[in-house]
Amino acid sequence: MNIAISNVGSNDYAGSVVFLYGDEVSRRLTPLKREELALIEKKRKEEKEFIVRFDRLPEYLYVVCCDVDQASERLHERLRRQASKVRKMMTADGVKECLLSGQGVITEDVLAFVEGMALSDYSFDRYLNKMPKHIDTLFVDGMLVEEEDLDSCQRLMNRLWWCREWVNTPVADLNAEEFADQLESVAKDLGVKCTILDKRQIESLRMGGLTAVNKGSVDEPRFVVLEYKPKKSVNKKPLALVGKGIMYDTGGLNIKPDDYMQEMKSDMAGAATMASVVFAAAESALPVWTVAMLPLTDNRPGFNAYAADDILTMYNGMTVEVVNTDAEGRLILADAIAYAVDKYTPELLIDIATLTGAASRAVGPYGIVAMQQNAGNAMNMLKIMGEQVYERIAELPFWEEYDEMLMSDMADMKNCGTAQAGAITAGKFLARFAGKTPYIHLDIAGVAYFTKEQPYYAVGASAYGMRLLYAFMQVYEGLNA
Repeated sequence: MNIAISNVGSNDYAGSVVFLYGDEVSRRLTPLKREELALIEKKRKEEKEFIVRFDRLPEYLYVVCCDVDQASERLHERLRRQASKVRKMMTADGVKECLLSGQGVITEDVLAFVEGMALSDYSFDRYLNKMPKHIDTLFVDGMLVEEEDLDSCQRLMNRLWWCREWVNTPVADLNAEEFADQLESVAKDLGVKCTILDKRQIESLRMGGLTAVNKGSVDEPRFVVLEYKPKKSVNKKPLALVGKGIMYDTGGLNIKPDDYMQEMKSDMAGAATMASVVFAAAESALPVWTVAMLPLTDNRPGFNAYAADDILTMYNGMTVEVVNTDAEGRLILADAIAYAVDKYTPELLIDIATLTGAASRAVGPYGIVAMQQNAGNAMNMLKIMGEQVYERIAELPFWEEYDEMLMSDMADMKNCGTAQAGAITAGKFLARFAGKTPYIHLDIAGVAYFTKEQPYYAVGASAYGMRLLYAFMQVYEGLNA
């Protein structure tokens, strides 16, 4: 979807119009006829939020009534959802472009509606012979928004689109090597430094987790480092972002049962998200020095696949007893976290991963499970941003007693504990590799990929967490984590 500013108002636009109706609407500035306005005002006495479609063939007028008196974060989420409904109406009506206008709403309200339109207009099309209908262009009344704000929104939506494309693409067409090459190409265009370590270099660095998980695959692993360093950054030490890049997860020798292997192409959503956040920051020139570590491999049961009872030596020298080869994501993340701490001494380290079924069972498809170590202030800010963009965070405890569940008789630790507190012990495992570095763990297992349509998300990849982290970086000022 192309998003563009318009200098033509709703009364003069020759085409279909979406009109946001807030409070204190001036009658002379609406595109509504007298009888249409009377209908809207009568209905608003009973309810504040609804959508009315007026057929003005060959054009249409979609009036979106919203309750602007509610909390802003709630209002904006309602607007995103209403935008999704309007977009469905428009595609059913065959509308390819329209003007978004309104009265009684502010810029932030309009941008939330634009987000909802753009997010809901996405679908994964590349393998379809019959293309689904999309909105070509959404014009936005220049009286409601500044062109700079609209351009920023368009850039972010483009990055979200690419993130979802990467996650939706099957491993047959996007393995670790191909994904690394694509990241390198985008990085070059945006002036982001990209370093790619191949299998030989990964082995020479003794990244025992990434090396072990890759042993069952014919495809080589990659370790990608993306660094965006603006000339005038607000932070003297980098913000480190680590994303899980399991290109496909069979579970390894502890192979997944039944249909649990379905949608496992999405197990690299963490890596796609973190890469997209860095690219979005660079494209919009955010003043935050950021470095992303992306370990990439698939997890297969072939060849000399790593096995339960193996003991691995990780990048930082810690040893890990493998008790389940389907707990592979934390192994590759651990190497990446230790590498980030060693090479970059970050002031804050955040990882994001489709890590545990326990996280999905805990909060369902409604938010992100999170934990923190020495990063209370940063976590609080993330929670605030999460409410604003409606990618909400549920923080779980990180009590020291959970460490006992990872104790091993044969190594420094096990790669997973029991089924109890599974999301927390996964975070605890990773926290050990962060050491004293302020650290936040985000588990997106329940929201990275939807098997059923959600409000403004089709079936498939969502890029959930990207808007959260981008918003966090917009307010980032070298937080004392």
